[in-house]
Amino acid sequence: MKYLISGLMMLASGQVMADIKTEQNYPACDLETQRNVSETGTRITDPLEAHISLRIDILQADISTARKARILTQAQADKLWQSASRVRNETAHFVKQQGFLSAAERASYDRELDDIAIKFCGKIEG
Repeated sequence: MKYLISGLMMLASGQVMADIKTEQNYPACDLETQRNVSETGTRITDPLEAHISLRIDILQADISTARKARILTQAQADKLWQSASRVRNETAHFVKQQGFLSAAERASYDRELDDIAIKFCGKIEG
């Protein structure tokens, strides 16, 4: 009888943990909202670069959260994180070189970030 009760308790707690993981809301997965975020500050003054930077900040925060919750492996998190960092570095390079980020470059980087977010969201849902 003790084993039956223990088994039922473990099963119930496992279900509760599964519900917690599936209910997690990751802002990076809301691509429509992500395409409209922007905030300039003292470090970044170009509004198009600020948009890309903020999207990357949100995506990397979600990657960290999913890793801490053990939804992503370290290898998965590292790969996604590095992809986002590459976009950040390329964006900073263009702004340094040209003085601004063009609308076409922003659109291209938005598509890259969408691809990274889709990969991330697929891994946490699957």
